[in-house]
Amino acid sequence: MADGREDGAAIDTSGKAPEAYRTISEAAEAVGVPQHVLRFWETRFPQVRPIKRAGGRRHYRPADLALLRRIRELLHDQGYSIRGVQRLLRTQGVRAVVEGRAGDPPAAPDDVADRSPQGDADAVTARRSELDRILRELVQIRDLLG
Repeated sequence: MADGREDGAAIDTSGKAPEAYRTISEAAEAVGVPQHVLRFWETRFPQVRPIKRAGGRRHYRPADLALLRRIRELLHDQGYSIRGVQRLLRTQGVRAVVEGRAGDPPAAPDDVADRSPQGDADAVTARRSELDRILRELVQIRDLLG
């Protein structure tokens, strides 16, 4: 597996030119995730489209690797859920996401679900408090009607 760096990116030890296509094993090493994770991400992110050659062998372009590295960063380092990254790619576009220009999606009531609790603990706590308050009100209404 690739060595990790402080910035979370993996070091490319393949010795290939930067513009060369990578096999799935080389791509997995460059991104810093197992091969099965890349195959799984292909099912969840239609923007990841490696070229498939004879026998179904995948070859990743440099643009694919850039997107995969950014997906890894969003999921592992920034605490996004898969659904949150999907929304970010859909609303902001691949180029903006890869270049890091994409901000968080516009605020909406379900945005708390787009980040894991580790990534946004304060928002989760606030959401839980609000839900507890609503539950208490509903119980009071039920008791009044009951």
